[in-house]
Amino acid sequence: MNPVTRRQMLQQSGVGFGYLAAQALLAEESRADAPASISGEGPLAPRPPHFPARAKRIIFLFMVGGPSHVDTFDFKPLLKRDHGRPYPFQRPSGDAAGTLMASPWKFHRAGQCGIPVSELFPNVARCVDDICFINSVHGTSPAHNLATLKLHTGSSDFRRPSIGSWITYGLGTENRDLPGFVTICPTLKIFGNTTWSSAMLPATYQGTMIGNARSASDDASVGYIHARLPERIQRLQLDRLLEMNRAHQQHSGPETAFEARIASFELAFRMQSSMTEAFDLASETQATRRLYGLDAPETRSFGRRCLLARRLAERGVRFIQVTHADETTNEWDQHYSIVQGHTKNSRAVDQPIAGLLRDLKARGLLDDTLVWWGGEFGRTPTVQGQNDAPGRDHNTEGFTMWLAGGGVKGGLRYGSTDDYGWVAAENKVHIHDLHATILHLLGLDHERLTYRHAGQELRLTNVSGNVARDIIS
Repeated sequence: MNPVTRRQMLQQSGVGFGYLAAQALLAEESRADAPASISGEGPLAPRPPHFPARAKRIIFLFMVGGPSHVDTFDFKPLLKRDHGRPYPFQRPSGDAAGTLMASPWKFHRAGQCGIPVSELFPNVARCVDDICFINSVHGTSPAHNLATLKLHTGSSDFRRPSIGSWITYGLGTENRDLPGFVTICPTLKIFGNTTWSSAMLPATYQGTMIGNARSASDDASVGYIHARLPERIQRLQLDRLLEMNRAHQQHSGPETAFEARIASFELAFRMQSSMTEAFDLASETQATRRLYGLDAPETRSFGRRCLLARRLAERGVRFIQVTHADETTNEWDQHYSIVQGHTKNSRAVDQPIAGLLRDLKARGLLDDTLVWWGGEFGRTPTVQGQNDAPGRDHNTEGFTMWLAGGGVKGGLRYGSTDDYGWVAAENKVHIHDLHATILHLLGLDHERLTYRHAGQELRLTNVSGNVARDIIS
């Protein structure tokens, strides 16, 4: 006897998709009452955290190339005093350190907390009372590709899931019609899609790429989201495809890849309307557009990315990465001409970032949305490049990242580098510690968030990681 197919079952039941739709609606209504882990809604169903969470979602503002901390958010007065003198300590690598270079920009104390911020970021300076600056971050590799991989996946040696995939795996998504993990205009260089890959986790948890750094953010969209066929025909095509996939599974046995593929097809079908609505900025006021800098050519591109991030966050997307990158210049990587490069970059991102923070706060979203800013490393306090166009080299020994909202203490400087900004010296925060802290704010124990693969219990923080509890409010 031939097995009954899914289509036959629906035809014979007499209720078809009306029954399934009603079932989905009932599931939505009961979601708050029933344990999400046993709701049977699929791999992206919302799951409870390990303990009460301070944040529900993350927006990661990734500055590709490594912005200079000593020129942005880590004020070092001795750099100005000792400009042109040799770095007085041994360089961590043992190589010649070179001569110190004062920051070309002035720092001003901002907010009620009085934290010094470079004139490169006048708009972000107005938000410092909501920001926790971590001035003692350190990593392991001074190479762009390996440091970027470490920042995103916790490993620079092996292919591992990205932090967005880990978080979506641990918590699911709050909107079944949108991906749980979205990356907006990511760079295609320095390992490209490995930074939003799910690696050995099920493919359902991989990031969804919206545009890329090679194109303007106005062109950032999900491919083929505007289908020419009517919804009814698409539904019939999808059902037929599901039948063939299920028939294949009956002969080949259960396969995670097939389940993920089926789930992705279903999500893509639902995204036809939900993603289009999320990316339609027509409902945004002119005041909001100006807030993000959409009315100025130099801020329009990154401003649109930040506005899209807010719209995705308020619709329940769990992890949104917004990348500031240029596929031709590597943006913040100024080994020379740092004045020209950092000035251009900061003008592009300063107003949109401040606009995002202010908008989230005004909408009551900043309390449970964690905003994370940083690059793969910082820059040295010593000079590099030509005398008439100086720059700075890579520095992974000590640099700055900052967090805002989502349960962190605002108006705080945590940790420090040495007197010149080269090496993390006080309350050091390794990349593993940063990841552990971010997971903790989301209610996830980094030691319990594991996945068994090839006989190993894998986790984002490997066998390391300590939560920086002093930054948590």
